[in-house]
Amino acid sequence: MLLSATIAACSSSKPAPAPAQRTDPPQAAALWGDLKPVVSVKELMKYMIDPVSDNIFDAVGTTVTKRGVVDVEPKTEEDWDKIRIGAVSLAEGAYLLKIRRPFTPPGDENNSTGPDAVELSPAQITAKVERDPVEWNARIEALRNVALEALDVANRKDVKELWDVGENLDKACEACHRSYWYPGEGAEFYEKLRRRLEEFRGQSPRGNGSAKPQKQ
Repeated sequence: MLLSATIAACSSSKPAPAPAQRTDPPQAAALWGDLKPVVSVKELMKYMIDPVSDNIFDAVGTTVTKRGVVDVEPKTEEDWDKIRIGAVSLAEGAYLLKIRRPFTPPGDENNSTGPDAVELSPAQITAKVERDPVEWNARIEALRNVALEALDVANRKDVKELWDVGENLDKACEACHRSYWYPGEGAEFYEKLRRRLEEFRGQSPRGNGSAKPQKQ
């Protein structure tokens, strides 16, 4: 009887509720489609990144003319829009450098041959990026951050900060170029260039004070 009562009590207990199912929405894909590069990194820089960066570089400056010193700065809404165009294009375009593509057009080896070569070959650049992709992406993010800074300054129409933006953009570009494009252009390179220039001047008739003019 005791066993029967125990079995009856167990069978009459309610079953444990099923675990609640997750109803989180599915994660959206990072991209809506595939990205296929059209040109090399060198061409992307020449025909897109460099031209739009000039919208920022040329936004402020000082020009000396016959009439005196002329300060260049944005004054109209059209001027500020030009900076915004450069900033947005640069911020979005920088991420195109994350797409794997050739670093130069076919047959272009950069100035990477000879004893005084200062530039890396496309193969050397590719190997450097693959060896340390973190640095490559960090350089891209640095460029993008300056572009976002330029956009913020343009939206606030702060002329004074545009000078800092131009300097920051120049530093971001030069740091990347010195790492991946022409790392050989260091202090030793410029010292060698200076010595060669002095030698050339010494050999030139104009640079040699003891040289006598030729008779006509």
